[in-house]
Order: sequence, then C-alpha cells, then structure tokens
Amino acid sequence: MPEIRALAVTHLQLRLRGIHCLLHKAVQAQIARAVRLERQDLTPHCIAVDEVQYLLEDTAQLLEEPLDTNPLDDAEHAAVEQGMAGEAALREDARRAGLLLPFDGLCRYLDLSAFEEFAILLCAAPELDRAYERIYAFLLDDIGRRAPCVELLATLGGHGIAERIACRHVLSRFGKLRRSGALLARGDAATELRQELRLADGLFDHLTGDGSDLAALCRDTMLPVVPTLMPDGAHTLDLRIARLASALQGGSLRAVGIWGPRQSAREDAAHSLAAALGLRLRRWAPPAGDDGRDILPGLRDALQEANTGGGLLCIVAESFADPQHRDIAAAVTAELARIESPVVLTGTQAWRPAGLLAFASYAEVELEAPNLSARRAMWREEMPELEAAEAEEMASRLSLGRDDVRASIRMARSEAGIGCEPSGFAHLQRAAAALSASRCRQFASLIRPKRGPDDLILPPALHRQVLEIGQFFRAWPVVAETWGFGRLTTGEGGIKALFTGDSGTGKTLAAEVIAGTLQMPLLRVELSRVVSKWVGETEKNLDATFAEAEDSQAVLLFDEADALFGKRGNVESGVDRYANLEVSYLLQRLDDYGGLVILASNLKDNIDVAFARRFQAILHFPRPNQSERRRIWQMAFPREAPVDPSLDLDALSNLDLTGAGIVGAARNAALLAAHEGVAEIGKPHIVRAIARQYRREARLLTPVDLGPYANLLQDHR
Repeated sequence: MPEIRALAVTHLQLRLRGIHCLLHKAVQAQIARAVRLERQDLTPHCIAVDEVQYLLEDTAQLLEEPLDTNPLDDAEHAAVEQGMAGEAALREDARRAGLLLPFDGLCRYLDLSAFEEFAILLCAAPELDRAYERIYAFLLDDIGRRAPCVELLATLGGHGIAERIACRHVLSRFGKLRRSGALLARGDAATELRQELRLADGLFDHLTGDGSDLAALCRDTMLPVVPTLMPDGAHTLDLRIARLASALQGGSLRAVGIWGPRQSAREDAAHSLAAALGLRLRRWAPPAGDDGRDILPGLRDALQEANTGGGLLCIVAESFADPQHRDIAAAVTAELARIESPVVLTGTQAWRPAGLLAFASYAEVELEAPNLSARRAMWREEMPELEAAEAEEMASRLSLGRDDVRASIRMARSEAGIGCEPSGFAHLQRAAAALSASRCRQFASLIRPKRGPDDLILPPALHRQVLEIGQFFRAWPVVAETWGFGRLTTGEGGIKALFTGDSGTGKTLAAEVIAGTLQMPLLRVELSRVVSKWVGETEKNLDATFAEAEDSQAVLLFDEADALFGKRGNVESGVDRYANLEVSYLLQRLDDYGGLVILASNLKDNIDVAFARRFQAILHFPRPNQSERRRIWQMAFPREAPVDPSLDLDALSNLDLTGAGIVGAARNAALLAAHEGVAEIGKPHIVRAIARQYRREARLLTPVDLGPYANLLQDHR
C-alpha cells in the first residue's frame, strides 16, 4: 500500500510540471524582450529612449483586448494530457489506499479556483528549489525581487488587463488565499502590485505529506453558503427571513437584528438570511479585553472581507448592551453608521443603538427558545433511531438548541463506537449531561449526582413528595404548552421548590437525588461569590448565575437561601433600599427562569412571603427519628468497610444526630482506624468520632446518651 508522503510528493511534482512549462514560455518571452535592448551603450543604471519606446509598445499591447490567449502547441498539449493522466492514476492509487492527496485536500477545503491553485503552486516552487527564485527575478527583471509576488502571479496567470486585474483581486488582502492564511504577505511593499507572498508556515510540509492538520494551518473566515436550517414548522419565520432578504437585496433595508436566547435558532436564522441572498456569512465578534479603538481595524477588515468576498457580515453584539462595554458599542455604532453595506446583528439581548438606527433602515427578528414540540421534532430529526418516548424524555428534560442536540448525538455515537456497540438512549443521556456540565461556572459549583432515592432516608410521605418534584419538572412542558397553563404564569414558569429544616437533615441530598433522577447536573450556588458589598454587583452576579444554570441545563440549588432570599424591610437608609432592590430583582429572575430551582433554608420564616408564593412545593425536613437513624447508620458504613461485627446499631440510633452528623461520624471513625493501622473500625473509634461530632455541634455528649458504650467515652475524655 503506497504511503501518503510518496503520493503527495509525486502529486506536487506532476502539478509543478505545468508550472515549469509556463515559466519556460515566460522566460523565452523575457529573453526576446531583452534581446531588443542588447546594446553596449545601455546599462541597467539608465533608461534609454529605445527602452522607453519598447515599454510603451508593451503597455499598449496590454491595454488592447487580447486576440490570442497563449495557445499551447502540440508538444505542450501532449505534456498536459500526459500530466492529467498521471494525476488521475495517482488519485486512483490514493483512493484505493483510503487516502486523499494533500494538495487535493487543500483545494477542496478552501474550494480553490484554478488560478488560486496556480498561485499556491507558484509560491510552493521556491520551497522545493531555490532556482525558482532566480527564475522569478529574471521574469521580474529585478535581481532583488526573488520571491513570488502579486505582479508575477497576475502576469503569469492572466492574459490581458482584465484577467490580470481579476487575478489581483484574488490575491488581495481580502481574497480567499490571504484571508484564510494559506498565503502570507512578506514584509511591506510600496504598492500592492509588488507585495511579495509566501506559503503559510507548515503548509509546504503538509502538501508533501507530513500529516499535519490542515485546519490548524489555514481557515477561511467566510462561512459557506448553506441551505435553510430553519426547523420544521417554522413557516412564519421562513417568510420573515425571505422578506428581510428581499428588502436587503432591494436596498430598502440595511441592518437586521436577530435576537434570542442561546438555545434559539439565531445562528441558523443568520445563515438562512445569507443563503436567501446567495451570500456567505462572515461572523465577527469583538475580541475580549479590547477597547473601542482597538477593535476598529478588525471590524473594518471584516467589513471589507464581506464586501469583497461576496458575504454578509454578522456582528455578534452579545455584550454591547452592557454599560461596561459602552466604548466598544459606541465605536461599532459610529463605524456602522458611516458605511452602506448590509449587516446582521445577533445576540441574547437586543441592541438598538440610536446612533445607527437614525441613519440606517432597520428591522429585527425576536426568537424564542424551542418549545416542547420543536425540541421533540429536533431530536427525532437529528437521531431518527430514537424512540418516540425517548425523544419525549429528552425534549421534556432538556431545553437544548439544535447545535447542542447535534453535539450530544455525535458524542453519544462516538462513545458507543469505542465500545463497538450501537448508540443507545443511555449513551445519549450521558453525552447530554456531560455536554451541559462542561459550561463555564463562575459563581456556582457543579455536583454530579451519585446518590439515588434509596440513599435518601426520610418519612415515606416526604420521600414521595421529594421525588414528585422531579416528576413535576418533567411534566411541566406538557402542562404549560400542550394544556395551556403556561399562559397563566408570569415569565417562563418552570418549577420552584423550597426545602426547610435543620442543617444536615437531607436538603442538599434531596436536591442531588432529584437531579440524579432527571439525569441532570446540580449547580450549587456559592453565596460567598455572589453577594457583593458593592451596589449593583450582587444583581449582576445573580444574573450570571442564572445564565450559567441555563447554559448547563442544571438543577439550580440555593443553599442557605435565606441569606439571599430574605424578607424586605422598611427603608431607613440607602443600604436598606439597595437590599430591597436585590430581593425584587431575585423575584424577577425567578419568574424569568424556566428551569428547576430549589431553595434550601434552615429557617423557613426568614424567606420573603413573595418568594413563598412562587413555590410549587414547600417541604420541611425534620430531624430523623430512631428507626430512620438506624437505617442511616447502616448505610453510613459501606459494605466493604471492615466494621466490628458486634457493633450495636440500635444503641447508636438512640443518639440524636442528623443524617449528615451520622455520616460524618462514620467517616471520622474510619479515618481514626486507618490512622492507627488496625484491621477494623472498632467501637472506640466510633465513640471518639461521635464525641467529636457533638463538640462540632456545640453539644454535650453524656455517658447516658451512649448507653452500653458509656465506658468508652470515659476512656477518651
């Protein structure tokens, strides 16, 4: 089986034979021109009258329409046909070996034209042999200009002034070869015609079969024209896109805003708009950390690329509405107001700058996250083998956009392929959960549920009500959308639950169990990161927290929530007023959040009554009774743990400890035993651990409490 390196080198040799033939003819023409000036009185350091006359004749011919397109003679025809046959045979050898020739891969990846392929080969030739540098210098009649340049490539690739100018456009700074990075400019030139060019770093090695990743070497910034991506049932949106495209094309519209949440079809709508215009999409977002002045060159380049490359510029205005980025927003507004090119603006929040809209005709599309029926259809479209019930489960539980759905399916199929098994529902659930958990988390910590309903020891009625919360959340899309109850709610609805009870009674564990039954991560809000002493910062942090939860498709848990969701009081100072504003803002965000939110508080009476009205479930977690404590003690020691078999769990269950206290005491007892290097966790270790747990809770442990193990307490006081 042939190796890719040998095939690649042979292919490059074949392609360069045609270049060599063209260079040979160009050199002969240059020699003929030079012969006319072979006189002793002429030197390279002066320009004689005869030379000027010859130059005028040459330029006059250039300005005339070419009658002859430099036809090939019979020998050259035969050489071309022989090269094409050899190339076809080489491609067949590569196909049988399951390989793609690197030069063909580059042409396909960037969709290169014949002249663009020619330009790549001319720039590659000096990397193969330095002799080409002297040939290029001879053709340019300047020994100091040895590198391929725009002038050389356009002269060799075009016949007549019209073709040469077209070649110059292809080789311009905004042409495909240079904007993709396949060709790089070498230094500065006095004019664009004299601009020297070279291959991207590593591209010659790729063309000769080193196996490097082509996408890491060059990438076109203009996205390809794609057919409409609007989901089935989006007929109204399709009509709206068609009308906007017609208005843009007719010049009656210059700016289009496409706004909506991350899960909405913003990108698809922008692609569809560009496709309706027959244009490619050029996406641009301001680099992070830059100010208004720094971003202007990048924005102007993007505009120029879109204009020269037959594209539509799509500006990601995600942060422009934020007061912190007013300088960037002002700079973009000023730049867009002075141009005539059509643009598309996209983002989560609508950005409507008066400085732009006062000078440009503007229309917009406001999108929503896909509803239950759209999500269900999306899952079935992207994964036809999915059962109807499975698609219903994924659509009810996760509010994902099409890109996330595709990513989850691809990840599930990849995981299944590693195990040589068909991708199933279990793979899909794991992939969707992993994808959701990968989102950035600044103000919350992610908990991957490991414990299930059997690990939650509660009174039967309370246990059932805890599990019902997950079932309510799964059923909410049907109730809200199919049955119409969503019209009766403020905001997005969703499910909100309040857990109250002493610390350690299982509130956080219950939230983890609920998240586990839903196959969703649990996002626990870190209050120390959210609450700020600076006015307005707490609201901003909370907004980011809810955004993290939406991106993560997670159950959101506010532990010790009374610190955030406390009662509003009378305004006696500026601090009181801002504290009340924070609570009011939380009420609004709770209404707008369509996911599952759980608030855990040690003191139910500390929660503002306005929050309490928004809960679908309010559950109180009591301290465990004796039978429940015995079950918790039994579970606290794993089966693998070497526990003294004579341990009396009935005696331990008489101790008034919460579930968290019991688990903590068991863990400390194991640590004590392991530290001593003994073979089992004995009663003395357990008594010492219990005593420490009592001291941690600022409680007094008496011998009466320990019953039969009272003597062990005396030994370790």
